[in-house]
Formats: sequence, structure tokens, C-alpha cells
Amino acid sequence: MSTTTPAAGYRAVFRIREFRPVFAAHLLSVLGVVVTEIALTVLVYRATGSPLMSALTFALGFLPYALGGTLLAGAADRHPARRVLVACDLLCAACAAAMALPGTPVAVLLVLRCAMSFVAPLFQGARSASLADILGTGDTFVLGRSLLRMVAQSAQLIGFGLGGILLTVLAPRGAIALTAAGFLGSALLLRLGTRARPARAGSRRSPAAGVRAVLGDRRIRALTLMFWLPPVFVVVPEALLAPYTAGLGAGTGALGLLMCALPVGTIAGELWAGSALTARTRSRITVPFAAAGLLPLLLYALRPGVPLALTALLLAGLAQAYTLGLDQWYLDAVPEELRGRAMTLLSTGMMTLQGVGMALAGIAAEFLPVHHVVTGSAIIGTAVVLLLLAELRSTAREGERPRSETGLAVK
Repeated sequence: MSTTTPAAGYRAVFRIREFRPVFAAHLLSVLGVVVTEIALTVLVYRATGSPLMSALTFALGFLPYALGGTLLAGAADRHPARRVLVACDLLCAACAAAMALPGTPVAVLLVLRCAMSFVAPLFQGARSASLADILGTGDTFVLGRSLLRMVAQSAQLIGFGLGGILLTVLAPRGAIALTAAGFLGSALLLRLGTRARPARAGSRRSPAAGVRAVLGDRRIRALTLMFWLPPVFVVVPEALLAPYTAGLGAGTGALGLLMCALPVGTIAGELWAGSALTARTRSRITVPFAAAGLLPLLLYALRPGVPLALTALLLAGLAQAYTLGLDQWYLDAVPEELRGRAMTLLSTGMMTLQGVGMALAGIAAEFLPVHHVVTGSAIIGTAVVLLLLAELRSTAREGERPRSETGLAVK
């Protein structure tokens, strides 16, 4: 697709036959993960009566995710993508089926939860890398990746509601059994709906050598950090919404509204960028939108009420439209033989560091007012983003990538 012609939008992606089963499989697996987490939390709480054990079912996902993304990243390139994706789905289906069995001990439930988290970054990395095989390395790749990202954002909103509805008519184990069927459906869609392609690389580097191969390149490292670090600061107001709304004296309705604001803004921003802008324009807005992305959170300095806080979160979400341009820059920078490994590490770092950001926000809020913590995160985060953008501009000037009219990379 030309970068100067009007954007064809997301319809162009759905016209590619092989993408449609990938999209449907993604929807099934994401909803399966969300519903499993909700049902498992309820199941563990009913079995133990312990809020700590219930919360642990969520917290346990972070460490296995980080380990799996680091140790398994090379498999995304060493093995055919379809085989990796189907194997991960089948493993998740087996774990969910084992969770649904009557009498499964709580310790085993938690181990199974860890196993699902362990393979999740490999699945995500292999799928992102395979999108380039299915959609090409141009604009359709960016739009396809955007669609999958919006599904993940929407699943957080819809999945919790769906999980709550399921638990009113089914026991937790019944809801988990349904998700096992969803993972099987995802595996079937990927196996029958996508073509078999060879592995990208046959080398067996150690995990540490694989990380060095990706992050040793100066430009790839800067782009990776542009994906990893801004979300650390974006999640701060979300992590502190409960104490913030409580401090305002607002009810649970206001809390729910504010919790939806950032993901709704993010989805709206991606829809606008993907459907209304050309690829060239998306590349041009990447720098200004990234630089300004955290500035709406400075409204927290005023200790805003619900309407103004809602506005700040929506605007911060809308600014995430810069991610589409960043996706193209990243794909252009990463060699094909490292694409699966790089995408796996990318998703691993994003998930892990968002958890770190939430934890640090909670610690800071123990000593400072919440609105000060959010304001400080916006200031620090903006400084970090500006440094990273300067690094990206520097690598382009050194000729590591072709220059565009924005001074970064030609799209």
C-alpha cells in the first residue's frame, strides 16, 4: 500500500482470507484467558476462603510470563509459527481442562495457571511475527496488529462482564471448561485456516545470546524501550483509581467509568489512526503524539474531580495512536530471522514492566497523595519518552535506518 494514498482502513485487512481465522482465534484465546482468570479467582477463594490466595492467582501470572518470554523466545524463530501457535493453544486447553476437573487441589490450580502464563509470551510473539508472513511488511501488517491489540483491550472490558455473567449461571469449573473449548477452537482455526510455513531460523542461541542479538542493535533497543517504558507510566492512574475515587468520595459507578476511560480512549485512537490516516501520516504523528502522550495526566496536579480525571484518561488513551507508526518502525528495524524472538521479548517486557509500574505506583502512594504520584509519573515519563525519541532520531541520523521527512524512518 502506498504511503501517500488514502488509508484503505481495516476492511483491507479482513479481505485477506488467512487473517480472518487468525482474528477469530485471537478473540477466542483472549476471552478465554480473561474468563479463566476471573473464574479461577472465584474458585480459589471459595476453596480457601483467603483473599490473599485469590489475589495470588492474578499475581502469579507475572513471573512465569517474564521467564517464559525470556527462555522460550528463540522457539518463535526455530519452529514453524503455526506449529508453535497450535501447541500453545493445546497446552492452554489442557491446563484449563485440568482446572475444571472436580477435586483439583488449589496448589495444582496455581501451577496450571503458571503454565498458561509461561507460554503466553511465546504465543503472542509467534503470532505477531507470523502476521508479517500473512499480511506482508507494509501497512496491512500495522493495521492487522492494531486490530489484535484492540481486541485485547476490548476483552478486558467485555471479558470481565462476560465472566461475571457466566458465573451467575455456571459454577467456576463450568466456566473454565468453556474456556478450554475456546482454546481448542482457537487451535483448530489456526491449524486449518493458516498455511504451513518454514521456521525463520535454525540457530540455537542461548536465551542470553538471543536477548543480546535483539537488544544489541542500538536502534532496535531504542524502539523496544519505546514500547516498554511509556506504559509503565500510563498505567499509574489506572493502578491508583480505587484510592483516588475513594479520596474524592465518589462511588463505585464513578470508579467503573474511570476504569473504562483509558482503554476506550486507546481503542478510539487506534481506530482513528488506522481508518482515517495514511501510513505516511501515521509515521509523522508518532513523535508528537508519543511526546505528548502523558501530558494530559498533568491535570491530576489540580486534584481533578471525576469529569476532569475522565477527560485526562481519555486523552492519554487517544494519544496511544502513535503505536501504529511505532509498529512499522519496529518491523522495519528487526531482521526477519529474529522477528519471532524480537516480538516475544517485546510482549514480555511490556507485560512485565506494566506490572512493575503498578507496583511502584502503589508503593509511592503509601507516602504521597495519589494525585501527586500521577502528576510525578507524567513528568518523569515525558522526560523518558523525550530521551528515547532523541535516541531514535540519533540512530536515524547515523544512517542505521533511512530517513523520512520526520527525521526518523522511511515507511
